[in-house]
Parts: sequence; C-alpha cells; structure tokens
Amino acid sequence: MVYFDNAATGGFKPHSVIDTVSTIVRYLSANPGRSGHRSSLTGAKILSETRELFAGTFGCDSDRVVFTKNCTEALNLAILGTVKNGGHVITTIYEHNSVLRPLHFLKSQGIITLDVVSPIPNKNLVDLIEEKINDKTYMLVTTACSNVTGEVLPIEEIGELSKKHNLFYVLDGAQGAGHVNINLEAQNISAVCLAGHKGLYGIMGSGALLFSDKIEIEPSFFGGTGSDSFNLLYPNVYPEKLEVGTINLPAVASLKEGLNYVKNNFEHFHSYLISATTKIIEGLSTINKVKCYSAPNPCGIVSFAIENLDSGEVADILDKNYDIAVRSGFHCAPLMHKFLHTDYCGLTRVSISPHNSFREINHFLSSVKDLVKTKFF
Repeated sequence: MVYFDNAATGGFKPHSVIDTVSTIVRYLSANPGRSGHRSSLTGAKILSETRELFAGTFGCDSDRVVFTKNCTEALNLAILGTVKNGGHVITTIYEHNSVLRPLHFLKSQGIITLDVVSPIPNKNLVDLIEEKINDKTYMLVTTACSNVTGEVLPIEEIGELSKKHNLFYVLDGAQGAGHVNINLEAQNISAVCLAGHKGLYGIMGSGALLFSDKIEIEPSFFGGTGSDSFNLLYPNVYPEKLEVGTINLPAVASLKEGLNYVKNNFEHFHSYLISATTKIIEGLSTINKVKCYSAPNPCGIVSFAIENLDSGEVADILDKNYDIAVRSGFHCAPLMHKFLHTDYCGLTRVSISPHNSFREINHFLSSVKDLVKTKFF
C-alpha cells in the first residue's frame, strides 16, 4: 500500500524506535518512579533523559516537560489549566477541534469570551489578531500548521504579539512539530502541545506538553504520582503536578528515539517535503476537474477536491482500486472547511512523509488522472 495518511499517524517508524519499544515491552515492564529496584530506576532514567532532550530541543526547563497520551490531552491541560474566569481568548479558523472544543466549552459555560479570527485577503493575520485584543484578553491559541491545507502560521510574529501584550501563547504543534522550528524561549511561546506519533516518529499513545516558567498550569486529572503521597490534593511541583498515574514508558522511549532521528535529518526532511508537495500540487493542477487547496509546505499536506465527487468516494476508490491510503472528510477542522466552502463534501487529503518516494507520488497522480477519466469520460 502507498501510505499517504501521515498527518493522521506517521506510517514509517525508524528502526531505533521499533527496537527500543520492543526491548522495553519485552524486558522493562516496570513502573518508573514507583519503586526503588533496578528496573524501575532504569525506566526513570529513560524518562529523565527524554525530558532533557525535549527541553533542550524546544527551549524550556526539563521539569516543565509533561508526557501525555496525545496532543489532545496536552491541549486540554494547557487550555483548561490556565483558564481565567471572565477572561477573553483569541484563536483562528485554522484550528483542530482539540482547540475549538475546549474553548467553546468554556464559552458555553460563560467562563470566557472567545474571538475566532479569519484571514482576510491583503491583510496580515497577526494584525487581525491584534485588533481583537482587549483588556480581558489573556491567551492566544493557534496551530503551527493547518491540518487541512498545510499552511504554516506566523508563529514568531504571533509570539512577539503575545509578548507585546503580556499574553499567554499556546501553540498546537500536532502537525508542525518535526517539520518547522518550534522553540518556546526564542519564539515567545508559553506552551506547546505535541503529538508524538506524527512528525516526531513516536508510536501512538505518545504526546507532550511543554511550557515556560512564565505560565502556571493547574491539573485536570488527579491520582498517584509516586511522590508526596500524604498530600491529599496534589504535589505542587512539575511535572508530577500534571503527570499522574502510570507513565506509558514505551511511548516515552519512542519519543526520545524519534526526536533524535528528526534532529539528525531535519533540514533534509524539511526541504524534501516542500519539493514533494510542490510536485503533487503541480501534478494535480494538470488534471481536469481537480481543485487543489494547498500551497507547497514543509508539513507534507495537500488537500484537493474532484468536481461533483464526495471526498469519501474519492478516498474509497483510491484505496480499493489503486491501493493508496488517504484521508477524506472534514479532518476535525470545521471552521477551516466553512472558510474554504468545502463543508458540504469535505476534502481528500494527501499527507506524505519524507519516506514517501517520488515513484509513489507519480503513482498517486496517475491514479487520480485515471479516476477522473473513468468517472467523467
């Protein structure tokens, strides 16, 4: 199968990730931080080393690296754990439901007010965001990269805006991490939420919340931490304050290996995905009845529609007739689809990794051309 659904979950895992996860499942099924025996201490060492690696890479202190089961959990911790009653939050139409739903929940409960910014032709997105800031605003929340079109948002400029107005800036790095530079300290980001199983090459069930010392996050979950057991509230130190219950050690170890793999290949991967998405977009533009909604990007995402065909039908035909895996529908980003006027049929999304070849891309393009020919001519 040609796997072009990497924005949902990365289809390729490096040998270092696979071998490490296998070794831990086979030989290190011990609970780190809960016991003093050698197996537990070995697990704790892996956790510590992974925290240090993420802290050094993304620009925060290691005690403010919190491991989660996915980016959704990290976003909920960041948004719900910093809420200010009566406060105002600004986000954008580019966002995934992992951002929109917690924010709209808070709005529905009368806890916050919310502005959602849409791009306007010939106007700077950062200026549009700044126009919405008022004396109640305490947080900006944006994605690093649209999971529908692959468009990369101006992270540095939004970070500068948050610094200028003394606001929290929460970044959804689910699609951007591993593809674009993200650094909390350098880019004035208060918290970044990461999916480990996409551009970071970890396994499913891995994610992280990283945050600066300028922000405090209250817990959304409570339970055992392996420390301060007689405190019936919660330990008031990070990461234990936010990281309760048994840690998914195989997933964390996969993050360590995956991030090292990305760091060693970042520039090559970045340039390859830009050239590969360029080839896909240029190829689709030559096919009658096909409309593309993406520009070349380093996140490997290209979405398109075929005239008078539902995106689900397109994806099913590519799967069954051509052995190509893509995603169809609304990609959990409803406001983006309304903005693009594709909320009636969705879009077919191709999302590639640096390990997808130009031969696979050529097969995909010829398959779409054949599909259109079969359906319409």
